[in-house]
Amino acid sequence: MQPFFFSGSVDVKLDDKNRFVLPQSMRYGLVEEGVLEFSICLGLGGCLAIYRSSDIRKIVEKFRKNLHVAKFQKFFTLFFSTLHHASCDKIGRVILPAKLKEAVKIKKEIVIAGVVNKIEIWAKDIYDLYLKDLIEKREGMENLQKMTEEAFSLLVEDDATQTSSS
Repeated sequence: MQPFFFSGSVDVKLDDKNRFVLPQSMRYGLVEEGVLEFSICLGLGGCLAIYRSSDIRKIVEKFRKNLHVAKFQKFFTLFFSTLHHASCDKIGRVILPAKLKEAVKIKKEIVIAGVVNKIEIWAKDIYDLYLKDLIEKREGMENLQKMTEEAFSLLVEDDATQTSSS
């Protein structure tokens, strides 16, 4: 069986109770041991992130080792105070906590994007602006090219590491 990863994106709207429908293919990737539970927290770059329960447990275990290191205290407070355990109702709706919604400036429309081991939730206007800047502006296209080259160079580095260790 191939390891699961999240990919693709979809535009959705929040209802009056701050709920959205998580696409079925993404819900499938969050199920572990027959249970659909996950965590929503602040993500990188102005989005929210949904992580599998097992990934959050791994993160917590690693963070526990540095719980009393002063330079991490503000981050830990922010991360854990905005970490919400969640699930879906029978039709796949997820409640978006008001504090998280406000933090990333979500109004009504969002983009749900699968990104390898997590699902990102973006305010649609911000996501669309980032995408437009990357595609339409010369410096955006140069940044996209550089990011692409750097990301794909990771594949070459992995291949070289595997070859030298064989």
